[in-house]
Amino acid sequence: MVLPCIHGVIERRVLLNYRADPAVVARLLPLPFRPQQVQGHAIVGICLIRLRGMRPRFVPAWAGLASENAAHRIAVAWDEHGSEKVGVYVPRRDTSSRLNVIAGGRLFPGIQHHAKFTVDETSDHLHIALRSRDGDTRVRIEAQPADKMPDHSVFGDLDRASDFFANGSLGWSATPNPALHHGMKLDCKQWIVRPLTVTLAQSSWFDDAQRFPRGSIVLDHALVMRDVVHEWQAQGDLQSNCCQVRH
Repeated sequence: MVLPCIHGVIERRVLLNYRADPAVVARLLPLPFRPQQVQGHAIVGICLIRLRGMRPRFVPAWAGLASENAAHRIAVAWDEHGSEKVGVYVPRRDTSSRLNVIAGGRLFPGIQHHAKFTVDETSDHLHIALRSRDGDTRVRIEAQPADKMPDHSVFGDLDRASDFFANGSLGWSATPNPALHHGMKLDCKQWIVRPLTVTLAQSSWFDDAQRFPRGSIVLDHALVMRDVVHEWQAQGDLQSNCCQVRH
């Protein structure tokens, strides 16, 4: 059984985004995906999201669950029924919730790994760190609010970055079967992002020189959104051999 949607509130969502060599990123993607490009760069990153009140719609808000979560993401395009689609491919999901680990891939799309999160937030500083229990994932970010996007960003301004990530609401998560991908769509009832100045960014996934050789990836920018009512909507599975969605 797969629940059709889960309702709740995004208390905080940080999108830590890198620009990378499309040829390098392409080697990391299963079919049918290819890197979605911005000014000749692939866009990859980490979504660090704190959720509360997470529940099916028929469950009262007081019974909803809270958790810290991380998803390593790659912006992708693929062809479906003769037209190009865009979204994200998620090779790795981590969560502070043991229930999410149990339910992920069973009651709701997306296999998840248990991790310990350390979070320290004030009005002018943000610190998020995580270490997965299996030792495969380590992330650390230090950031503070900013007035504008960094000058070096390939997006140029906040509006372009906001539109790009708003359009990437459909995600396909990796499974043990390399030809099968779990689909999930994020439906936000409002979409307002603010830029962050990043003073430290570390990721065992993106810092791995075997995965991303030196010079093939660089930090582009970070965004944050807060207090957003939303739903996660199950989208069925994508089969690589035929590029068809199976519900």
